[in-house]
Amino acid sequence: MSNNKKFVEEITSREEDYTKWYTDVVKKAELMDYSAVKGCMILKPRGYAIWENIQKILDKRFKKVGVENVYMPMFIPESLLQKEKDHVEGFAPEVAWVTHGGEEKLQERLCVRPTSETLFCDLYKDIIHSYRDLPKCYNQWCSVVRWEKTTRPFLRSSEFLWQEGHTVHATHEDAEERTIQMLNVYSDFAKEILAIPMIKGKKTDKEKFAGAESTYTIEALMPDGKALQSGTSHNFGDGFAKAFGIQYTDNNNKLQYAHQTSWGVSTRLIGAIIMVHSDDAGLCLPPKIAPTQVCVIPIQQKKEGVLDKANELLDSLQDADIRATIDDSDKSPGWKFSEAEMCGVAIRIEIGPKDIEAGKCVIVRRDTREKIDCSLDKVVETVQETMDKMQSDMYDKAKEYLDSHINDATNYEEFVKAIDEKPGFIRGMWCGSVECEEKIKEDTTATSRCMPFEQEEIATTCVCCGKPAKKLVYWGKAY
Repeated sequence: MSNNKKFVEEITSREEDYTKWYTDVVKKAELMDYSAVKGCMILKPRGYAIWENIQKILDKRFKKVGVENVYMPMFIPESLLQKEKDHVEGFAPEVAWVTHGGEEKLQERLCVRPTSETLFCDLYKDIIHSYRDLPKCYNQWCSVVRWEKTTRPFLRSSEFLWQEGHTVHATHEDAEERTIQMLNVYSDFAKEILAIPMIKGKKTDKEKFAGAESTYTIEALMPDGKALQSGTSHNFGDGFAKAFGIQYTDNNNKLQYAHQTSWGVSTRLIGAIIMVHSDDAGLCLPPKIAPTQVCVIPIQQKKEGVLDKANELLDSLQDADIRATIDDSDKSPGWKFSEAEMCGVAIRIEIGPKDIEAGKCVIVRRDTREKIDCSLDKVVETVQETMDKMQSDMYDKAKEYLDSHINDATNYEEFVKAIDEKPGFIRGMWCGSVECEEKIKEDTTATSRCMPFEQEEIATTCVCCGKPAKKLVYWGKAY
């Protein structure tokens, strides 16, 4: 047990140092490693497996709503990037440039894609001619590069994996409908698969995506009280279409500019999963996203029949499409238990000679450590029921935390005090001025996270300046 204790002690307590705790979990659970290039991650098998599950499940949901996958080049000519002024200005500080091919200087610099709007626009102008060509609903899974000054595993890195959807529509209404539809796809995925509740709403003009007409977001709340923007969906209107000449002939034979959307999530979701659900024992993952849902751990495995029975259980679980493994290494049982907890195995099954004699095994939940005696002929059924219960319990726990960390402020004194003393989201009315947003950020480091779809009037005046209010806003400090 001393080795087991040492294994767990290598994680800093979340209460002692939240930032160090997060890094310890990421490293000790072997999700990633640092590369030779500052700010770039090496995704290790367990970390990449989480991303594969995110990709697999989301991709299926995308296809269900008519989205097709493509792949675009990773390089963007500078002249192409310059076509949409607001867009290029928004990304200019983060762009990485290729200036040489081999020993020769390029005639035109190439941008390593920070996002691919311009590439998609360049394609769409050539393949869209008639209203019959619309809508076009494309998505790509790829990596992007944004030269960040400060990086943190999964949350902010110079290169990261993501998906970016880019769609084209005949009208503003069609584009807006798609924009909201994809935001809801993200929100439902976060709730049903990641067990993370989200606040949904619209970004202010100051916080919207560069070049967008409007940006919608899902915002999660982390246990340290900071918000994490977890997915965005943008309505571009016809701005990009006018810049790139994306036009179509409508059913009255008149030439019209198309309307576009863009939407994406990234490996930042892995950071959200880690922070929302994990603890001082390591990684804790909702069963639906966990790479290993069940680990069978044989006790006194050298005794006759133990390994055979453990492998029988493994086979039955795998036959039921449960992601299951067995730890038949020569490590002590206590070490195996801690390792399974550290690595985010949702459920472990303990089985030894006495269990076999009694015709049972022990099922242990990662989130609560609850132990359940289970008949050997009902293992698959009990595991499935336990995973379903665990999934819903983890969401309910996160939802309870979110709900208890939303506070209202009706004037600036209340607002500043709430930001200082009550970690979480602060709801406050806003007059609509950028000046108030900037003052709040300068005074408190908090920013507007979103204007929720469900608007309420908790006061009649702006929480900052006291002038007549226009919108209810969720404010908070953020990653």
